[in-house]
Amino acid sequence: MSLRQNFTLYIHYLQNHICDALEEIDGKAQFEVDDWKREEGGGGQTRIIRNGNVFEKGGVNISTVHGKLNAELKKQLQVEHNEFFACGLSLVLHPKNPKVPTVHANFRFFELYDAEGKPCDCWLGGGMDLTPYYLWPEDAVHFHQTIKKGSDLFGEDLYPLFKKACDDYFYNAHREEARGIGGCFFDYLRDGKMGRSSQDWYDYTTTMGELFLDAYLPIVERRKDEVYGEQEKTWQEIRRGRYVEFNLIHDKGTLFGLRSNGRIESILMSLPATVRWEYNHQPQAGSREAELLEWLKPREWAEGSGKRTVGSLQ
Repeated sequence: MSLRQNFTLYIHYLQNHICDALEEIDGKAQFEVDDWKREEGGGGQTRIIRNGNVFEKGGVNISTVHGKLNAELKKQLQVEHNEFFACGLSLVLHPKNPKVPTVHANFRFFELYDAEGKPCDCWLGGGMDLTPYYLWPEDAVHFHQTIKKGSDLFGEDLYPLFKKACDDYFYNAHREEARGIGGCFFDYLRDGKMGRSSQDWYDYTTTMGELFLDAYLPIVERRKDEVYGEQEKTWQEIRRGRYVEFNLIHDKGTLFGLRSNGRIESILMSLPATVRWEYNHQPQAGSREAELLEWLKPREWAEGSGKRTVGSLQ
């Protein structure tokens, strides 16, 4: 089978695998399933979990769409051809307990076709990143070390490169502030890039998808029963505001979906159920809330030290 066919099957498998595990750890909520079709071609399945013991709101979505790129998207993607096929899985989980971090991940495949309908270009992309509201360094170390261990199977050059790309991408430039503690982010993984084949990049991307639960669920298990009160919930909602700002101002996936006439409910499922903006809010000096903002500077978590990244401007 082609990479396109294999990846389509893979995202269906991964959606089932992840949703089963999340329902088990939540113990109460089950995913609501919403199948949808795209007028221009293709469709997908949105699965939403909400009001659970662990997860306040989240989604694990897959889509398989095709059609013609408009002029704006051709310019954004820097391609000449119109006909495209894209499929992928995208998830965001907003936990109930402020001590449990929000997580985001996506894994995707994109293919272009020439005037005769033959494939002429394809690439893979994806990644995962963690957005804590209260940070335990050992949680950040676990998340990054899990990603590094998987990346190193394909070459020790990959984790540092994709870790930096994640730090650079998930950054609210308008506030000069990181969204979270990063993870990995990769895109435009084409045949021949960095001396690797399309099959190599397929294997890398699918391996990262398999590692998602290993990276995230142990952190959920540690923190889901932590005690919290109104102060912690307020801080969580303020920090969720930063998450919303990033998704609506900077996120390429959100912008691509909106510009390609994507399904609005599926695109915006990444937004939390409750959020707040307080004018010029500043956490009290020496508090755990203020401590978080220092931890958000890019750090070498995979080394186990949490030291600041050398040469980082953030």
